[in-house]
Amino acid sequence: MSRAPVGEVMTRQVVYLPEATMLDEAAQVMRDRGIGDVVVTRGPTMIGVITDRDIVVRAIAENLPPRTTSLGDITAHELLMVEQSATVDEAVHAMRERGVRRLLVCDADRKVVGILSLSDVALLPA
Repeated sequence: MSRAPVGEVMTRQVVYLPEATMLDEAAQVMRDRGIGDVVVTRGPTMIGVITDRDIVVRAIAENLPPRTTSLGDITAHELLMVEQSATVDEAVHAMRERGVRRLLVCDADRKVVGILSLSDVALLPA
């Protein structure tokens, strides 16, 4: 894999949406920004991460209407983070252990500075 620091590989663009945001609006934001995830907030607090796949599997496949179902309705309320100084190997190990495809990336003060996804890792040179 890679001993590169996560901070060199991560996506720096982090989009935050309130938990009251409807799924159709969140999907449009993801499409328009070319991203596959958003951080869900309740006021100033982060409460989870929703992916395009979550919208499909947790909502559309369950026949939940995207115009009246909010992000808060399908958020798992779990935030997994890795520090930007961790290696990509360490981050991938954490993803495998938790069965996730993305991790929030934070600095030493636990401020979110990016998101690391498996697609970011896949783009690393061999």
